[in-house]
Amino acid sequence: MFKIVELKYKNILDIDYLEIQGNKITCIVGESGSGKTTLLKLLNKLISPDKGEIYFKGRALKDWDTIEIRRKVTMLPQNPIIFNGNIRDNLLIGLKFSEKPLVKDEKLKEILELVSLKKELDESAQNLSGGEKQRLAIGRILLLDSDVYLLDEPTSALDEGTEEKVMKAVIEYIKRKNKMLVVVTHSKKIASNFSERVVEIFDGKVKL
Repeated sequence: MFKIVELKYKNILDIDYLEIQGNKITCIVGESGSGKTTLLKLLNKLISPDKGEIYFKGRALKDWDTIEIRRKVTMLPQNPIIFNGNIRDNLLIGLKFSEKPLVKDEKLKEILELVSLKKELDESAQNLSGGEKQRLAIGRILLLDSDVYLLDEPTSALDEGTEEKVMKAVIEYIKRKNKMLVVVTHSKKIASNFSERVVEIFDGKVKL
């Protein structure tokens, strides 16, 4: 679904060629500062390459409307924003921003259960722990029903047991919906247990 050709971005990334297939769970691994997050931002059109091309569904990413691509390719940053208000507000705000139809409480409760967040919809989101906020943000983007999900260290604030449970549920949900998932992770366990393909970035290059 993504193809990268002769891409350069500042002194951070230098990728001759990389394909990321739509029907596989892909994990991107590498040391801190290797360019993993930068790669996700390029795929989401948050930034543009200095040289080279990124193709999405066979069409150059630069030719896609930015709003359209962000609706199709959703990125969850490592430190997602939690908005003022309750849990319901935070789950629905992504749909509002994307101008997509809102969903009923039953669907919101289903998403909370999926990400193992045992909270009431009327509870304040500001009182959640770091790991709970991370799971709330994962739930928020799953509701968007995008074609592609880009997750940057989505479980970094979770303990090992919760991390495995949440990732398993999220991947099963995305596969069931026939969507694409690209995960940046520092966790070798997550990469080995859940990915169908691992892409290692070393010093800005794809390590083959």
